[in-house]
Amino acid sequence: MNLHSPISSGDRIFKMYKTRLEKLGIFTFADFLYHIPARYDDFSKVVSIAQATDGETVSIKGTVLSMQNTYTRFRKAIQKAVVTDGSGTVDITWFNQPYLVNQIKTNDTISLAGKIEQFGNKRTMQSPDYEIINDNQKNQTIHTANLVPIYHETRGVSSKWLRRQVYKLLTEIQVPVISTSSVIPAKAGIQKNKDWIPGQARNDNTKIQDYIFDPLPQHIKEQYHFPDLKSALQQIHFPENYEQIAKAKERLAFDELFLLQMQSMHRRHLWRQISLTQALVVEKYKAKLEKLINSLPFKLTNAQSRAIETILMDLQQEKPMNRLLQGDVGSGKTIVAAVAMYLAVLNGKKAVLMAPTGILAEQHYKGIQRLLEPLGLTIELITGSSKEQGAKSKDLNHSSANILIGTHALLYKKADFPNAGLVVIDEQQRFGVEQRALMREKGNNPHVLTMTATPIPRTMALTVYGDLDVSYLDEMPIGRLPIKTWLVPPIKRDNAYIWIKQQIIETDSQVFIICPFIEESENMQTVKAASVEFERLKKDVFPDLRLGLIHGKMKSKEKDMVLQQFHNREFDILVATPVVEVGIDIPNATIIVIEASERFGLSQLHQLRGRVGRGDKQSYCLLFTESQNLQTIERLKAMETMHEGAKLAELDLKLRGSGNIYGTQQSGYRMLKIASFSDVELIEKARNAARATYPNLSQFPKLQNFLEESEKKKISQD
Repeated sequence: MNLHSPISSGDRIFKMYKTRLEKLGIFTFADFLYHIPARYDDFSKVVSIAQATDGETVSIKGTVLSMQNTYTRFRKAIQKAVVTDGSGTVDITWFNQPYLVNQIKTNDTISLAGKIEQFGNKRTMQSPDYEIINDNQKNQTIHTANLVPIYHETRGVSSKWLRRQVYKLLTEIQVPVISTSSVIPAKAGIQKNKDWIPGQARNDNTKIQDYIFDPLPQHIKEQYHFPDLKSALQQIHFPENYEQIAKAKERLAFDELFLLQMQSMHRRHLWRQISLTQALVVEKYKAKLEKLINSLPFKLTNAQSRAIETILMDLQQEKPMNRLLQGDVGSGKTIVAAVAMYLAVLNGKKAVLMAPTGILAEQHYKGIQRLLEPLGLTIELITGSSKEQGAKSKDLNHSSANILIGTHALLYKKADFPNAGLVVIDEQQRFGVEQRALMREKGNNPHVLTMTATPIPRTMALTVYGDLDVSYLDEMPIGRLPIKTWLVPPIKRDNAYIWIKQQIIETDSQVFIICPFIEESENMQTVKAASVEFERLKKDVFPDLRLGLIHGKMKSKEKDMVLQQFHNREFDILVATPVVEVGIDIPNATIIVIEASERFGLSQLHQLRGRVGRGDKQSYCLLFTESQNLQTIERLKAMETMHEGAKLAELDLKLRGSGNIYGTQQSGYRMLKIASFSDVELIEKARNAARATYPNLSQFPKLQNFLEESEKKKISQD
């Protein structure tokens, strides 16, 4: 067993706790060390019993004079102990823990932490934290008499148990650290040595993964006065003071951001080694591109014009474009992509557009058809249902279409697209990284344009998307009406329903009602569940209207069918979970109601709000909440006045933290466990350090090896 062994390879308790620990992100023994405390209980004031002040939280150490179980009239167990330290005695009481009499024995030396109270002429402590001190501990305590770490827990896994495991790793095993400049013996390989126990002396047969990797070169640690990695881990878990916590946390957060930046630079470096079969010619076809733009029934925004100009410059280069186009729902990303696709076709290449769902692919198909078929281009739709319908059964290798639009089906059809000059990936975070890589490989290193409506804070874009060039569409098309947003208190719910019914009848509008869960949660009865809410609304609130239901547990075909029915106005109201969050375009939908809105981040609320306002009618977003929390109300009120996704994302980042903003399996980046994307100063430090280090990467063989190993996983550069 070694630090990188899975926890299931440990003794019986780890096998039993495997599933529980995985919920906390602990898969290997090394993960215990990076399960950072959420907070600390301050039990650092150690006094004698006689010195303790009434009502003060302190730690005391003494000898157990007696320990027994007593019982109430109703047979509930109470544990009572008497402890002395020579200066006085204190009566200890615990409740409903009868097993304690088997753990705490008379004459044991014990350390206790809690609040001292005076009861009559006696000193007392109720339910204190405790630990038995044996001869081997040499007065070392981890649960009392210090700043005591409190961890994120799960059922059956307490902070006390986690604390004990971390302590064993840091002290009994004595974690060795290998730095970026360490010299590994010549015989060292990259296979794990199953017989090695952490703490043993290193020898020529020791393998590199048996060590915790310290990513920071020595000069960076010196420049920023960072502690070494082992000290940082020791101090984050078992600090002597708050200053140590701050320093250790800064060091470990810097590690995360530094490695993200280095990985981004490495991916960018690898991408630039890729050669294109042919750069695209722009000057020759400028007149035709201008004709397309002038034929649009609206004027491009300045942001769209800037994005098109930048993308055209990229497409002329001999290195493949790798650009992210970010813009709010309705900001006109598809038009920008269509211009780039048209240029690829004019250059004799194919263009491929991939969307995450069938209905989104069909929307793109119809939109691109309207734009480009009048210019003589042929567009083909490829979805999972195409084969069954017999509509698109011909061999894609010999397809004469200029533009192919589809879903994941494009990946798994027995076809390559060697003549593809441009691949456009819509809502790129919805695809797994392996799928995106496969799409790129099918096209023989084409230019790649990824698009997203997910609001990304600028600090996050600099860090997570450091390997891409980013264009922002930060303007909405001229004439687009902002969506009026209201936070609706519970007292006005019934009036809101009356108003919604009037809008449907008088303006022939359609309505989304979003619920956060599919079914009622036993622990969250106040949260509206889609299936239950659907029945309630259908029976009690809107009995005369047509209601539909859609949620994530439905099959793709079922979801597509319901959305198509809603698009065809077969429903007045669609009750849904956030499955409708991305991309769906229902021009006639003008109202969206979001239940339990406090459970969503501002970025997600903004995306949900973007489901309406797609036509020329005034649209509305109603946020329902039962919360009385003033901070929650203030956060939601921001939706009434802020309509720019990037600003809402920045505000959400400050108020709620980064959280799991991107699914790690989809985006290819693990969630930050310590650092925060709102820490602009530390991000800037990490960027500067990475920029200074990467050009000299060969001087840091361990860091270079780390980056190369991470790239062996099939992660697409987009």
